[in-house]
Amino acid sequence: MNREELTRYLEDLLEPGRFRDYCPNGLQVEGRPEIGRVVAGVSATQQLLDTAVEHAADTILVHHGWFWRGEDGRVTGIRKTRLQTLLCHDINLYAFHLPLDSHPELGNNVQLARHLDWIPDGRFGEQDLGWLGHLTLPLPARELGERVARTLQRPPLLLGDSERLVRRVAWCSGGAQGMFEQAIALGVDLYLTGEASEPSTHLARESGVAYLAAGHHASERYGIMALAAHLAERFTLDCRFVDLDNPV
Repeated sequence: MNREELTRYLEDLLEPGRFRDYCPNGLQVEGRPEIGRVVAGVSATQQLLDTAVEHAADTILVHHGWFWRGEDGRVTGIRKTRLQTLLCHDINLYAFHLPLDSHPELGNNVQLARHLDWIPDGRFGEQDLGWLGHLTLPLPARELGERVARTLQRPPLLLGDSERLVRRVAWCSGGAQGMFEQAIALGVDLYLTGEASEPSTHLARESGVAYLAAGHHASERYGIMALAAHLAERFTLDCRFVDLDNPV
C-alpha cells in the first residue's frame, strides 16, 4: 500500500490530534513510498531497527518512538546511528504514544485488561488515560500478582497489603505511578502500572490499596501487537511483531 494511505488511516484510527503528548505521533521518519512489510515493536531501539533490516522491512511501527520533548536534539552518537540505519535502508518509522495507550479497542490499557481477564467500566485521570474495572472473582492481591506474572511472563513488584481482597482495580500501562493517588481516591483495591517510584511504597502502605508494578515494557506489549495484527488483517500487509525483552 502507499505510505500516504497508511498515514491517513492510522491518524484517523488513533486520532493523535486529541492528545497533548511528549513526542510527535504518526510518521516520524519518512522512508519508501510503498509499504508491504512491517516490523512492529514496543520501542524503536537499534536492535529493533537491525531486526527490521534483516527482515527487509520497509516500515517500523512502535509505541515508543523518537524526538521526545526536552531531550537533546543533536543527531550524534546513538541518535546518529539509529537515524542513519533508517535513512540508509529507506525505512519508514511510525510511532504512536498516548493515542495507543488510550484507544478503546487496540490500546495498551484495554488490551492489558483483556489479557488479564479484567472487566473495564470507567476511565479516570488526565486525558482519560487511566482505566477502572473489576474482577469477575475477587482475589487476594498476592494471588492476583501471581496471575499477572503468569500472563505477562514477568514477576511484578507488589507493594502494600498482599492479602487485600481485590474487587475493584485501576490501571494505566507504562510509567503512570503518578496516578496512584487518583486511583486511591476512587476507592479501588489495587492499582497496576508499569513502574514504581519511592513514594509508591508509602502510599500503598498508608492507604491500604495494593500496588502492582508489572513492568513498563511488559504492560505495553499488547497495544502494538493488536495494532500490527489489525493492519495485517485489514490491508493484507506482512506485519511481524518482535518482542525484544526489557526487564524494566
